[in-house]
Amino acid sequence: MLKVRYARRRRTKAVEINMAPLIDMVFILLIFFLVTTSFVRESGVEVQRPVARSAVTKEKVNLIVGVTRDGMIYMENHPVDIRSIRARMERFLAETPGGAVVIVADKDSKTGTVIRVLDECRMAGVKNISIAARKESK
Repeated sequence: MLKVRYARRRRTKAVEINMAPLIDMVFILLIFFLVTTSFVRESGVEVQRPVARSAVTKEKVNLIVGVTRDGMIYMENHPVDIRSIRARMERFLAETPGGAVVIVADKDSKTGTVIRVLDECRMAGVKNISIAARKESK
């Protein structure tokens, strides 16, 4: 009887946990979340947005263009010249087809500057353009 128990112990193998499928699954999930995540490019400037009663929240925003009180234009934390906006928008559309652009203008900024930014975006082919405003608090 003792020999049978000894023989069974020798035949049974040690249980091993194979970690390779688990690691593969984690990498697949990581790649999935990286691909499905949309990255928002901030303007990099803090402005006082005007108040509007009809303001609604926009779900998908890919690029934010900021216009300050003194007429400076910011994209991705860098000041930009009005003449370079069209080229930047064309490059943005090539990277993100159908991307949305939001112009965040200070409430004291000149309307002419905001209109020029809007015009440059449209001339670059951007179809989804919005101007940011704060919802009026009750």
